[in-house]
Amino acid sequence: MQSLLPVIIVNTLLSASMYIMASLGFAFIFNMLGTINLAHGALYMTSAYITYYLCNLFGLNNWLALVLSCLITGFLGYLLERFCYRPFYDSFKNIVLISVALMTILQTTFILVMRSGNFSIPNYASGFINIGFMNVGRERLLMITIGVITIIITMIIVYRTKLGMQMTAIAQNRKGAALQGINVYRISSIVFAIGCVLAAIAGSLMGAYQQITPYMGDNMQIRILMLVMLAGAGSMNGIIVTGIITALADVIFTTYFPSFIAATLSIGIIIVLLLIRPKGFFGYEKE
Repeated sequence: MQSLLPVIIVNTLLSASMYIMASLGFAFIFNMLGTINLAHGALYMTSAYITYYLCNLFGLNNWLALVLSCLITGFLGYLLERFCYRPFYDSFKNIVLISVALMTILQTTFILVMRSGNFSIPNYASGFINIGFMNVGRERLLMITIGVITIIITMIIVYRTKLGMQMTAIAQNRKGAALQGINVYRISSIVFAIGCVLAAIAGSLMGAYQQITPYMGDNMQIRILMLVMLAGAGSMNGIIVTGIITALADVIFTTYFPSFIAATLSIGIIIVLLLIRPKGFFGYEKE
């Protein structure tokens, strides 16, 4: 166990940072629209493929490809909110159907285009760094650092900016925020784009860490739903806590059990916790 501890720590931090980034983006959209965007995992997958294309077909530098992928995915999110989600704000059922349709379209597109094969983004960094009691791969350390910085910036936006206050007002009471003069549609478009950018950062980084497939978004979507449900509606801080807990459980279980057993155990624990606290551990009840 002692020799595995450094590995567990690094892998937990890596998984947690990616889970939290993607989940914060999902939570933004959930709080604004009041529904679940089941296409969020597909956008995570799409960003990984965009980065792959930019690097391997157009020969762009990894970092430039990552930035462009984020911009493209964010703009795609803006268009989706404007033309796909906005007309159905008052219909939970229609928004869910739209998100499922978008998820299916994106996934099917890459299945048809990519066919089969092993695809991955070139490494962002190579080699190892000794940090005292263990050697850490530069790429893993870089991913953790980017994840932590992105999460901190996101939390600053939420709690320390005018945009964040407007987001909170809309999340708590959409009609009340509109009556106070907040342009609900404009803020919703901005937040949808930011949410997609967060998914894009996670997807583009993970594309260099694991194989890119049209189904990679499915696993992330499951993790996102688990984190958000455990945290509770409206809780950004809660997502950070549940992200670390979920990542730790995943890493420990996959260390000692086959992957299919590990996934079952992780989901089983989440179900038990939700039975204990159906509304989550940190959220508030929306009016």
